[in-house]
Amino acid sequence: MSAAAAPAARRTSRVSSPPPWANKGLAVLVALLAIMLPLFFDPISGFIDDAVVALAYVIMALGLNVVVGFAGLLDLGYVAFFAIGAFTTGWFMSGFYVDANIHILTSGPVGTLPGIHLNFIFVLVIAAFLCALAGTLIGLPTLRLRGDYIAIVTLAFGEIIRVFAVNGDTISIAHGAKLTGGRQGITPVDQVKLPFLDPFTQLNLRPWYWFVLALVFIVLFVVIRLRDSRMGRAWIAIREDEVAAASMGVPLVKTKLLAYTVGGAIGGVAGAFLAAYLNTVNADQFAFSFSIFVLAMVILGGLGSVWGVVLGAVLLSFINNRLIPDVLDSVPGKLGLNFNLTDLGFGIFGFLLVIVMILRPEGLLPERRRQLELHEGIDSGESVFEARV
Repeated sequence: MSAAAAPAARRTSRVSSPPPWANKGLAVLVALLAIMLPLFFDPISGFIDDAVVALAYVIMALGLNVVVGFAGLLDLGYVAFFAIGAFTTGWFMSGFYVDANIHILTSGPVGTLPGIHLNFIFVLVIAAFLCALAGTLIGLPTLRLRGDYIAIVTLAFGEIIRVFAVNGDTISIAHGAKLTGGRQGITPVDQVKLPFLDPFTQLNLRPWYWFVLALVFIVLFVVIRLRDSRMGRAWIAIREDEVAAASMGVPLVKTKLLAYTVGGAIGGVAGAFLAAYLNTVNADQFAFSFSIFVLAMVILGGLGSVWGVVLGAVLLSFINNRLIPDVLDSVPGKLGLNFNLTDLGFGIFGFLLVIVMILRPEGLLPERRRQLELHEGIDSGESVFEARV
């Protein structure tokens, strides 16, 4: 590129760049549309049901993005935090421990039922605390590990939690009380009751939607503030080069453990909400495939990109829960093929990831730093070629 062309290129980039308020304005517009969305559908619409689940997955994916996207620690056992958060709801919002008689800020018929019945806000706090503690415990064995070895340890942790969930009905903790309900699960779970509001029911999904949307906004605020903080910069430094980060004074132990802690707490909140919404805690929900599903959301949207992860979670959730089973499931049968499209769900996800990795390896809505990393070699090669010409 000639010396005369360089200033012109810089002037063009300055002119074409959006104003500084554009991103904030777009975020506010999207938030307003998301708030008003349930008003355009029936209160028990299947679309609102899928939207509630999608928003819960957004929270889950944002938590995993802290671990994988920000800190660069590959976690294949994230389903463990979903399980711990869900069991927290089952333990403290049901009659599972029938010999107990604990009621805190409950009202109506729930206040007279045996078992442990806490207000859902307390349950969310307990779930976040327990999963943060679990995140710290899973982080300790990985402090001296890197790459694939971290993935193996986290995978083992997720499988351990799943086995405990399946066989917990054989483990007595006190006075004959069981750890989990095994494959029978824990059901039913108390209805969510917030202060000054009626209990949530499955006959009106709008309160569920607005509540989980509020949780998404809170988690987005926390994650963005963490990303832009000193700790967020330390996470990114470790992701880019752990040795260089340590040489610059970044405390590796503290930084890694905080990534697991924050990611686990966010995952626990999503797990607790999903258990309350689905009204059951079943061990079959905590399969290894769920961790891969959430990881696919992060990769599809863009590692380290907050808004990309939101987009990836919404897209994959609707593809999995609505597009494939409700819209496209019967297409093979109409073509004379003897199978349903739901049988190929994971194959479809794999195909989508391969296409994204080939056409847009940085993700659908990438972080700017990540986009520059993946295209730096191409850009520099073109510049060298132009300079030689």
